[in-house]
Amino acid sequence: MKVLVITLSDRASAGIYEDRSGPEIEKVFHENIENLDIKRVIIPDEKEDLLKALKDGLWADFIITTGGTGISPRDITPEVCRDFCEKELPGIAEILRLESYKETPMAMLSRAYSGMKDRSIVVNFPGSVKGARCCANVMITIMDHALKMRDGKGH
Repeated sequence: MKVLVITLSDRASAGIYEDRSGPEIEKVFHENIENLDIKRVIIPDEKEDLLKALKDGLWADFIITTGGTGISPRDITPEVCRDFCEKELPGIAEILRLESYKETPMAMLSRAYSGMKDRSIVVNFPGSVKGARCCANVMITIMDHALKMRDGKGH
């Protein structure tokens, strides 16, 4: 399975702050997915940077973003991903919000999105370590099946 994790953070991309959510996602996936090819990139909260990272990531089965899903002025991840994708997968974002809500009511403020572009499944995770870990643990339950469905192998 091929996975790209894109961390959106102005501070982490500038070296002011250590990216912690990207490594946490990578850790959960490594602990639970066999034959994993995973790469991580850190970019600022900029539309052009995210579009480039998404386009460059179309080699991956899953493109996971972390950060930029809230309501602050610089949070642009859901809109950029929605415009980038060709097909929506709303159930993924809905369940990730629901499961995250069980850990913190702040999950109600998430605007995370999920969809597909070509053969890549794009999923937005929150930028917090706790939220990213929660979402990664939920995602691992459907990733193999999602790829089978994507490849027309049915249920």
